[in-house]
Amino acid sequence: MVEVARLAGVSQQTVSRVVNGNPNVGKDVFRRVDEAIRQLDYRPNKAARALATNRSMNLGVISFGLAQYGPSVALFGIAEEARRHGYATSLVTLGDVDKRTIQSALDHLTATSVDGVLVLAPVQAARVALSGMDYGIPLVVFDPGSEGLPNHVAVDEVRGARLATRHLLELGHETVWHVRGPAGWTGAEARVRGWAAELSAQHRFAPDTFDGDWTSESGYRAGQLVAADPRITAVLVANDQMALGLMKALSENAVHIPGDVSVVGFDDIPESAYFRPSLTTVRLDFDEVGSRAFDRILDLMKGARTDDPIPLIASDLILRDTTGPPPSRARGQQTQVTRKDQ
Repeated sequence: MVEVARLAGVSQQTVSRVVNGNPNVGKDVFRRVDEAIRQLDYRPNKAARALATNRSMNLGVISFGLAQYGPSVALFGIAEEARRHGYATSLVTLGDVDKRTIQSALDHLTATSVDGVLVLAPVQAARVALSGMDYGIPLVVFDPGSEGLPNHVAVDEVRGARLATRHLLELGHETVWHVRGPAGWTGAEARVRGWAAELSAQHRFAPDTFDGDWTSESGYRAGQLVAADPRITAVLVANDQMALGLMKALSENAVHIPGDVSVVGFDDIPESAYFRPSLTTVRLDFDEVGSRAFDRILDLMKGARTDDPIPLIASDLILRDTTGPPPSRARGQQTQVTRKDQ
């Protein structure tokens, strides 16, 4: 610790505060100490710290749906923040979510003496299972679509869907069709709410949604239906992977993007900028989800008690090449020669 303090130009007490996760450390000081720890490969004695702080320095994570982009990035952000503050993480993954599986996971983690638990299970079943449950331990939930709940972290996905829908309407489309995520996923439900709310606010009719399951294959199936319906000129897709499948189906059916149909995705996965054409999408900051979730669990583990909700994380519309004004005439009226020339 002496060497770390010397290299960072701070006192040993400051190094100790950084290592122990004390929030009363400036960002610049934290960065210098963190860099010195990395450079010197300093490894605090966790056993000694646990005795001194009466903590195990271990954080539990209960997860479901890690194959999806959002939960996986949020988990990475949590693990990074935990590491920076000297915490290890213990992960329990669930194949199914109900009160029994959640309780079993909590029992397992508390038996290993974790200091707190984060739940990354963005499905309605997790909300139901956690409702009224006596955790007996500090707990924070990643809960897409929630609003105003203490210790629940969420991105404003309703706003994101409204922004995307508004953008397409402002381009001149009569309405916007929607490929939704699977039933029971809170993020999918929030995106439907935002899409429907914006259509209602603009006095436009809301068509029936196409069902999806987050996969490109389900987006491809929806894209076949979109290609066969010349009324459809604009589609909001509930995630970028489904948008990729939809775009492939449109391309195979000689439906041009955005000349015939405009497409907006959701999540802004790193590959979306490299789709052909590059995908207009809604960016959700899942790294910030992980950071805010860890900050709140750290406060709770230190004994803080607050009923203040965690502010929603803003979503942003990223404009790329898959959106434009509607075609000047219906797709069914266009000639084959026109298609080849486009």
